[in-house]
Amino acid sequence: MSSKPFNPAATIKDVAAQAGVSVMTVSNVLRGRGRVSEETRKRVLETAERQGYRPNLTARALVEGKAPTLALMLSCITNPFYPEFALAANLEALRHERHLLVCNTDHEPDGGSGFLEQVAGSLSDGVLVANNGDLPMDELLRLQERGIPVVISVWELPDDLPDIPCVTFDSKAAGKLAVEHLVELGHRRIGAIIGSPKHGIHGGRYAGFRDVMRAAKIKPSAADERFTKDSFEHGYEAGKDLLSARPDLTAIFVSNDLPALGVMNAASDLGYSVPDDLSIVSITDIIPARQSRPGLTTVAIPTAEMAEKGVSLLVELMAGRATESTVVHTSPPTLVVRGSTAAPAASR
Repeated sequence: MSSKPFNPAATIKDVAAQAGVSVMTVSNVLRGRGRVSEETRKRVLETAERQGYRPNLTARALVEGKAPTLALMLSCITNPFYPEFALAANLEALRHERHLLVCNTDHEPDGGSGFLEQVAGSLSDGVLVANNGDLPMDELLRLQERGIPVVISVWELPDDLPDIPCVTFDSKAAGKLAVEHLVELGHRRIGAIIGSPKHGIHGGRYAGFRDVMRAAKIKPSAADERFTKDSFEHGYEAGKDLLSARPDLTAIFVSNDLPALGVMNAASDLGYSVPDDLSIVSITDIIPARQSRPGLTTVAIPTAEMAEKGVSLLVELMAGRATESTVVHTSPPTLVVRGSTAAPAASR
């Protein structure tokens, strides 16, 4: 049923009447259930196609007490990470014969709360949260207590797990890889721009930065650090502020690619050449990081893997094959060296 435009007026009763069969037979054909002759199946499908009939998923969910959809909670759809995550999640959902209902909270807890209240357990059988930075944990726990399957993907702290099934990656290791790269190039005057509060969602990445600085016997200074929001604009403003205050920095670690691209623009506007005057390294490896000039050196995290494993874990949870304590670990992060990093000018 694809060539005929959808006709919202067409009902399953209309299809049954035109095909000369019962409503139950039409239902069985459309769902691939029951014993139906090949001749009848073909006649029902042709009739449904001719009338432009599509099943009412809402009605089906109410009748059967389950829905063919999964809810996906995203923090900010304009951040390129989330469309990449959603695409991989959608493909995995389709593999499980499910569809995604996507909510963009836009960093507003109330937006996510309203969506969950209306959708979870009615139009959707389960909820996948792409990190929980904008949703109170107790709200997700309440959903779980109501018997609604909930999974958090992109959980960044594998040593501090939630009381909710999750897919986690080692963000601290990602932070270490990024800053070790700068140290190995010979940088000693390294600043940091973190796209969250110190103990917020990027806290693990920041901890990795601090560990490497201490190991290299470089004393981190609060004057060399800025904590901001995870966006291009906030990265630009933080970069401009940091470089204006500390023009002697030769490198900056940024906790996420989007603000890192903002820092690159700020550096250019202040007259810095990247990487000749200033090296910039980040974490994630979103598509624009590969398209920028120079290309952004970053630590790639397993975005598609986290999305796929998040959907699979949610389906397993819904089927009773996973528990509320299930944790899925992903592949380790990897350094991707591009044109935004080089040895400091003095050492060259």
